[in-house]
Amino acid sequence: MADKAAELAKLEQIQAEALKVLADVAEEDALEAWRVAFLGRSSPVMAVFSSMKTMDQALRPVMGQAANKVRQALEAALAEKQDILKDEALVKALQTEQLDVTMPGRPVERGRLHPLTQVLRQITRIFGDMGFQVYRSPEVETDDYNFTYLNMPPYHPARDMWDTFYTKTDGVLLRTHTSPGQIRVMRERSPEPIRVILPGATMRYEQLSARSEIEFAQVEVLVVGEKVTFAELKGTLEDFARRLFGEEARTRLRPSHFPFTEPSAEMDVGCFVCGGKGCPVCKETGWLEILGCGMVHPVVLEYGGYDPAKYSGFAAGMGIDRSTLMRYRIDDIRHFRNNDIRFLRQF
Repeated sequence: MADKAAELAKLEQIQAEALKVLADVAEEDALEAWRVAFLGRSSPVMAVFSSMKTMDQALRPVMGQAANKVRQALEAALAEKQDILKDEALVKALQTEQLDVTMPGRPVERGRLHPLTQVLRQITRIFGDMGFQVYRSPEVETDDYNFTYLNMPPYHPARDMWDTFYTKTDGVLLRTHTSPGQIRVMRERSPEPIRVILPGATMRYEQLSARSEIEFAQVEVLVVGEKVTFAELKGTLEDFARRLFGEEARTRLRPSHFPFTEPSAEMDVGCFVCGGKGCPVCKETGWLEILGCGMVHPVVLEYGGYDPAKYSGFAAGMGIDRSTLMRYRIDDIRHFRNNDIRFLRQF
């Protein structure tokens, strides 16, 4: 019995000494040295297990159980100390390092489409539902496609309506409207019927203001076939305006003049600011212009490869910038290309 009590007291002393030393451990290296000293193969606890084969048979179960309890207690104390040192190291790193690579990263802000892109996609969907296809045409054009083939021969006064950017190459310019694409798609698909929209960028040498820019986007609408009428033009554009600006949108067509359409008209919608009562935005008229339109001129049909005696068509051209301006009730067209993140985040 004396040997049993002595051996148990020895184990308790080993545990007490180990825990006392562990309490003073403050670094990872010292903790590893403690583990080797008190839980390693040559540690006092392991020595008890090694000596059990020479112990009295009656003492073995008691010493084995006691040694296991001491080992489990020391292992639990070791795990707790490891957690404490990790937390202390993290706190120290946060206080001394500018970047903590162990922390979760900041969430990446989700991107969003530019308002002009959003409206262009909406316009494309609206006309797509009506059976229109999208046709792309060059932004750098020739004088013939931009003017001559659209019933504006050289020295025609109608050319002065567009403030054109000419290049150093003779007869090459930056297109002033998307209408040149009419000729290209007609020549490509003649004599088949056509039902397309032609979106793209256009450039004009204009003074910057709240309602005009040097570069702006347009969408051209073109329908060519047999027995195409002005009534079809009117119905198509009215349906488009209601779907873009809302079912309550008021529209009107008023006579106008374009060299490439005859007859020609312009479509207005009721002013979204004053509700049609008259204000500075609509110049006290109660209306805002959104597009120009008309029946394709016979000369343009001939340049496109269609016989005007058999075929007819209608065309319309609208500015994406101005449509977006009215769609979102924006007061200055220059916001679209200023790259101001405060403005763009609203969409």
